[in-house]
Amino acid sequence: MKSYQVFENAQPIKEVELDTPIPEGDEVLIKTIACGVCHTDIHIHDGFFDIGNGKKMASRMVQPLAMGHEVFGEVVSFGQNVKNIEVGKKFVVYPWIGCGECEACKADNEHECGPLTAENIGVAVDGGYGEYVLVKHSKYLFDAGNTPDDLAGSYACRGLTAYSSLKKANLKPNENKLVIISAGGLGLLALKIAKAAFNVSPIVVDIDDSKLEIAKAAGASEVINSSHEGAKKRIMDLTEGGATTVIDYVGAEASIQFGYDLFGFNKNGLYILVGMLGGKFEVQLPLMTFSSRVLQGSYLGSIQEMEELMDLVRAGKIEPVPVEARHVSMANDTIADLKAGNIPGLVCLKH
Repeated sequence: MKSYQVFENAQPIKEVELDTPIPEGDEVLIKTIACGVCHTDIHIHDGFFDIGNGKKMASRMVQPLAMGHEVFGEVVSFGQNVKNIEVGKKFVVYPWIGCGECEACKADNEHECGPLTAENIGVAVDGGYGEYVLVKHSKYLFDAGNTPDDLAGSYACRGLTAYSSLKKANLKPNENKLVIISAGGLGLLALKIAKAAFNVSPIVVDIDDSKLEIAKAAGASEVINSSHEGAKKRIMDLTEGGATTVIDYVGAEASIQFGYDLFGFNKNGLYILVGMLGGKFEVQLPLMTFSSRVLQGSYLGSIQEMEELMDLVRAGKIEPVPVEARHVSMANDTIADLKAGNIPGLVCLKH
């Protein structure tokens, strides 16, 4: 089998030829059809997260590694313990697989398993940049219904991350006080899910007018370029005094410095930080108390949330978003383009 692997942080991904895995016991072997590429791949490839002031936090990566955690593929074989799975059936793979022994895993929160014990596909074990992916158990496989092949895998990370963070927002139907920061791939999926699952059309903020045009066409109630003069006041007017919830899918110093000011005179504002572009943020402590604000992180999503999301997907309730498909041999160019902000929406690699 062909596999496109990282052998050293920040160095080019290389094509190698490996033996095709043979599944045993509960394992299922998936032939990769398409694998989404998201910003997490950039951090894994670089080997670090920016935590501000020139400091870096190492990301866990086993080398060599075939990245790719947004896997959609076809069952080709399985171990002797696997039941009720057919060869040829196509699935999205839930990649956030834990050790199975810690408290988080036993509480069905495998996505919260420790960074040194988790068995995340495309992070700790080989993922969808390889021609085949070995999945630990069939419970991690989800039917995507009639979802386009190029899009399906994106629900395993960006779609799930969006859904989980939106659930934390406790949204009320038809409210006009949700602000989403990012009109990129994750922001677009969040927009579609907000409309489908929560009946909310958010205001979308970005610094790229071309991406904002796509978000507006996708159903945003309004789009705002945060680099333009008067952007904050415009949002204050649209939300009649300030946002109640801001979900930041960028997670950069500039995005949180902009977004944290959007609560106006509303108390109990909720800022959900999802993106990990990096940097630091200073909090004015008395302001937190006076305004009763909550600053909350949101990381991926549980397998239960994946089930809920995929129920919506199979029911056709979430409108698909366009995906640019590239051959997996373009993995290096794709990582570079994503890092440079040259991909307006979603992108996947195909074998």
